Amino acid sequence: MPALNKNLQNLVTIAQKEEKLGIGLMSGTSLDGLDIALCKFSGHGVETKFELLNFTTIPYDEKFKHEVQDVFAKKQVSLEKVTLLNAYIGTFHAELILQALKDWDVNPGTVDFIASHGQTIYHAPKRLHNQPGYGNATLQIGDADHIAVKTGILTISDFRQKHIAAGGEGAPLALYGDVILGSKPGENRVLLNIGGIANLTFIPADADTEVLCTDIGPGNTLIDAACREYFDRSYDEDSAIANSGKVNDVLLDALLDHPFFREAAPKTTGPELFNLEFVADAQQAVRLFNINKADLVATLSAFTGRSISNFIKGNFDVPGLKIFVSGGGARNPFVIDYLTYALPNATILNTDELGINGDAKEAILFALLGNEALCGEPMKIGYNPAVLMGKFSFPF
Repeated sequence: MPALNKNLQNLVTIAQKEEKLGIGLMSGTSLDGLDIALCKFSGHGVETKFELLNFTTIPYDEKFKHEVQDVFAKKQVSLEKVTLLNAYIGTFHAELILQALKDWDVNPGTVDFIASHGQTIYHAPKRLHNQPGYGNATLQIGDADHIAVKTGILTISDFRQKHIAAGGEGAPLALYGDVILGSKPGENRVLLNIGGIANLTFIPADADTEVLCTDIGPGNTLIDAACREYFDRSYDEDSAIANSGKVNDVLLDALLDHPFFREAAPKTTGPELFNLEFVADAQQAVRLFNINKADLVATLSAFTGRSISNFIKGNFDVPGLKIFVSGGGARNPFVIDYLTYALPNATILNTDELGINGDAKEAILFALLGNEALCGEPMKIGYNPAVLMGKFSFPF
């Protein structure tokens, strides 16, 4: 029998190691920066043992943000620009990884794998695109071959495509990690992530009840977009703008009166739907054109809080519910106060209470998916397909 080539031999060696050192990468729709989590794993599936060794977010400069925004969540963009960015982002992310490893005094040769989410530029579930003959689709760029070659580390990427190929919508993928790391027998839990889009995983106390993971609606994406457009700020720090304004209930009701909120879960969405054009359409519907801009940010913040609380109240009326919050929205006092008031029967906590750094959570979850790709078995969880996700890029 012919010998395996060096890349495949190395892959088998890594997959069989009792402990693996992996890096998880997350670059979200908010474009704050690249989250880099260095993790140690042993085991797989529900037997996974995990330790976060180092974490950092390296901020993106404004030039890079504008480059990505040129092709982000738009139906018509320059194909040349997408092609150039695909290679550029891969190389750029590799440089940031090497910078982080140097800062941590970690030799890249000791890292077994990188799990890269990539940069989403378009998410297109069939429910939203409604193009005859086409199914669910999504696109993340930041080519993993460039990461692997520049870092010298095996890189696993493009996780969402297998989920779609097996009948899913490509999102949210958090449930695999949420169930593995966040379950507690006998306790009803919601792991709520408020990133650009808000998504959650419901893990029931009763093993006979179905786990549910779904997008809910906007997280920070509309708040951030309004802050950029009207206040020249990337986000509403400490909810200063929202707290200086007043919620417009007429506009809030119009924003909530969209078919997405009446669709059955699980479902996915993105800034392709929830953008400033969506807000303008709601304003048009109620003939509200000259709203004070601070009032608009307050209303959009309430929109995030109301859509989340409506979904939780409508679907998880269970005793002793604990909600563990992560993502940028966990640091938005307006949204968290809104949820606390709207959900008096639930206990709202930070994901740190689970021993999971809330800022690092999504990067950790992709590192975990990388570990599963190497040594796990397909897991059937709730409505999601039983698949192992990720494509392998070798360093040479």
